[in-house]
Amino acid sequence: MNRNVLISGASIAGPALAYWLGRHGFQPTVVELAPALRQGGQAVDFRGETHLTVLERMGLLPVLRRVQTGGSPMRFVDERGRTRLDLPAEFAGGEIEVLRGDLARVLYGHSAPYTEYVFGDSIVSLTETSSSVRADFRSGISRDFDLVIGADGLHSNVRRLTFGPEEDYVSHLGYYAATWQLRNDLGAGRGSIGYNVPGRLASVGTDHRDPARAGAFFVFAAPELSYDRHDLEQQKRLIDNAFSGLSWEVPHLLDSLHQAPDLYFDSISRADVDTWSTGRVCLVGDAACGATIGGMGTGTAVVAAYVLAGELARAQGDHLAAFARYESRLRKYAEGCQAGGDRTGKFLAPATATGIRLRNTLLSQRLLLNGMLKLGEKVSSTVALPNYPATSAGDWHGLH
Repeated sequence: MNRNVLISGASIAGPALAYWLGRHGFQPTVVELAPALRQGGQAVDFRGETHLTVLERMGLLPVLRRVQTGGSPMRFVDERGRTRLDLPAEFAGGEIEVLRGDLARVLYGHSAPYTEYVFGDSIVSLTETSSSVRADFRSGISRDFDLVIGADGLHSNVRRLTFGPEEDYVSHLGYYAATWQLRNDLGAGRGSIGYNVPGRLASVGTDHRDPARAGAFFVFAAPELSYDRHDLEQQKRLIDNAFSGLSWEVPHLLDSLHQAPDLYFDSISRADVDTWSTGRVCLVGDAACGATIGGMGTGTAVVAAYVLAGELARAQGDHLAAFARYESRLRKYAEGCQAGGDRTGKFLAPATATGIRLRNTLLSQRLLLNGMLKLGEKVSSTVALPNYPATSAGDWHGLH
């Protein structure tokens, strides 16, 4: 009946999928390269009826509202700290905004009763037969699964092993983004303060739970760079080179970068995969149709997990039919959400001084801003959600 499912990735899509698979009587195993759940990270948001309906069906709305940030207003300033643009919390924060680490923790706790989690390991090869997939792991063990799902993000390991090299599917959109934590020496208030020069944004915002802490967020335009994704010092040098010589609070923020023990650094890119499944392997979330920032990837991942698990349950073992219906239902919706990510770098760090002034002028007009907010809600709510009857948690435990 294809009940034994391996999921690669324990960030957002993986635990959300594990929860729904467990509710439908499947036996999910989640493997994650990191030694534990990743903490912190940037704020992520949910907006529109579709996102909130899935969260409600998961029973997560009350939990997430308890840990929500309250939104993140954005203020853009010049080199003397004078405000040039104010954006309200709902512009970036949607209807519910939470830190990525908090969301991952909630999803993990929600799915853990149904799921075997394996941290500190990863898949090194996949071999499909007519009835199963043999997964070989970095730890040296091998196991057979009925199905394998890649929920491992834009740089998906499962996609690389099964579909082909990353460069065949991931397109660089001309920008890089970095985040790290620091002491709140600048007295940043609620939300974030950002400073632009052409092609670059340096910003900082207070941690909503600990006013003594802050988070830096930098974006810069660059052609595709060659670097080691596991070499933090090399990545710090790239950021330093891109922002050295700038005024405002940039020198202080760069000093904090060199002391930061953790750093998120990645290109702003998008993934486009012609078909989201092959044989017994399927992709979900950013691995299938992702955008680094601004593509509503978190909400899309949660919606996709709900639909994929529901279609697998409805198909009663016919994974090929389930994968096809899952993609048919969601591809247009996911691509519509993803398209927003194409504009993110240009919005945050316009390439010219004229572009910066034009953005600030246009978005200072409340009517235009309201129109953009309504458009975002409309795009995120353009798919009809089937109501897949799920086994209750109590009934599920009886299946083991």
